[in-house]
Amino acid sequence: MLVSLINVFSASEAGPAVHIAPGKLFEIQGYAITNSILFSWVCAFILIAVLVGVARRMTIRPKGGITQVVEVGSDFITGLLENSLGSRDKALKYAPYFVSIFFFIAITNIMGLLPGVGEAFTLNETPVFRAFTADLNGTLAAAVISMIMIQTFAIRESGFIKHLRHYFIGKLWNPFTYLIGFYELFGELIRVGSLALRLFLNIAIGEVIISVFSYLGKSAAPLTAFPFVFLEIGVALLQAYIFVMLSATYLSLAIKHSHDENHDLEKTAEVMKI
Repeated sequence: MLVSLINVFSASEAGPAVHIAPGKLFEIQGYAITNSILFSWVCAFILIAVLVGVARRMTIRPKGGITQVVEVGSDFITGLLENSLGSRDKALKYAPYFVSIFFFIAITNIMGLLPGVGEAFTLNETPVFRAFTADLNGTLAAAVISMIMIQTFAIRESGFIKHLRHYFIGKLWNPFTYLIGFYELFGELIRVGSLALRLFLNIAIGEVIISVFSYLGKSAAPLTAFPFVFLEIGVALLQAYIFVMLSATYLSLAIKHSHDENHDLEKTAEVMKI
């Protein structure tokens, strides 16, 4: 996107080029590959290479550079999970999943600001690269995967029947039990939409703002747009944190809800024995 600060938007008289929808580049066995999908593959490859390299360099003594960044980020997310779940063991158990999500979202957000992303390279007048998180399809996919993980972990913790029962609280013969249950299930779908829209809108609007101020600045585009670029770097990290924080909170609610119900059942059984 920063290439727009050099010659793309400043040279255009028709206005800033703003792309909200992803562009189709080619097909693989009938499946359309868009510029945002291609960009996500690049980011995933870089993330895997970095994490594998860091894992091989990991020692007891702390190291600097990218290794230290990964360690600090991993410890930060692990601490977040520990606060949400109330257990160090559970935090370490689920940390690899949430740390991976955090770094993937953070990298895709930040790399979306690099030169070459946007109008720099085109194929059939379609930008080759587009930020994955600036595509609603991408953020929706990330939100769906996150909620599937949460439901899977919750079922592992309490079992399928007990987990399902925490949605349908009350007597099974009571019709309000099913009404409330379906309302709770609908709430899970709302959470998916909330995660997806929050991430998409913050990143997409940031792209639009940078594009507009690059265009308005003309030859002075670096001066008018660079402050917003630095702002977006902070937004990129913040949105990755918010996505993981909300996901951890949803997992905590699902697990603690089931455990609270089990505790209530055990307490009721003890009272009946007395």
